[in-house]
Amino acid sequence: MALPRTARVVRLKSRPQGLPVASDFTVAEEALAAPGPGEVLVRNRAFLVFPGLRTLIGGGGENLPVAHLGAGDALFGPALGEVLAAPEDGPLRPGDLVTHLAGWREAVVAEAGRFTPVEPGFPQPLALVSAASAGYGALTRTARVREGDVVLVTAASGAVGSMAGQVARLLGASRVIGTTRSPERAERLVGELGYDTVLVAGERPFAEQLAEAAPEGLDVVLDLVGGEQLTAAVGAARRGARFALAGAVAGQLDPARRGGDAPAVVDSFRIGTLGLSLRGFTILDHPDLEAEWRERLGGWLREGRITFPYTAVTGIDRAPGALSGLFTAGGFGATIVEL
Repeated sequence: MALPRTARVVRLKSRPQGLPVASDFTVAEEALAAPGPGEVLVRNRAFLVFPGLRTLIGGGGENLPVAHLGAGDALFGPALGEVLAAPEDGPLRPGDLVTHLAGWREAVVAEAGRFTPVEPGFPQPLALVSAASAGYGALTRTARVREGDVVLVTAASGAVGSMAGQVARLLGASRVIGTTRSPERAERLVGELGYDTVLVAGERPFAEQLAEAAPEGLDVVLDLVGGEQLTAAVGAARRGARFALAGAVAGQLDPARRGGDAPAVVDSFRIGTLGLSLRGFTILDHPDLEAEWRERLGGWLREGRITFPYTAVTGIDRAPGALSGLFTAGGFGATIVEL
């Protein structure tokens, strides 16, 4: 089989003024280098569209582990691919499935160490690019869900939140509350993914909705939003509640911001008197997390105890529009571009 010599790549054409639109990007066919010593050629099958790109594109945030994207730069992110060529003395073979971070392109050539093999027979390989390991890590490492906890997951219909609610239940939560921006998605979260109740931001004052949904208070909060929702969650917390802060969707959806902040006013007196803990979570602090997540996810999928919800977008040409849509209409679960 002849190896591809070109691949289409999505690049940032110009930094957006406000929320990104499809015309801010270009999809160009570019030469693909032949693999050198120790290098692997992978054809991508799918990649994730995720809100964190707004931060990198918009120039927001400080002390990020990756550089901001400027005009001409290629986008990147979690991807699932198939090995087309690999060194005979290396760990990978043609036909192997791998995950990596060089999405937003049809194919990639890189050192073998940049690719993680997918276990043969893994029940749903696409689930490995969902970024849901962040939710699992936040709930097990930072908030540490306990048996009987009442858990709130903000941005529950996104890639992380749609699986985090299920994970919270599997870890022993007695009640799981979610938030979303759409009544239709709220119904699906309850009907399909087992959330007990889902609050729709913007319908009524959020603090009022949360007080009704959790009259006895919250034990655990996985916050992916910030802003008003974090403010209300602190107000609804009960003694000893643990907060894992793992996202900033409120800022990423705000066209007046650059995607790198989500300001919230929190009651410091309440935090102190109730002994609340608010900690940020980042996967980079937990190098052992990914392997553990893969093992548990594979087991739960095989047993039918967890569902991987996603919105499929076909073709790399539609990827820029999928990113733009993430900040306007939004999908359900992870937004995945399939190639």
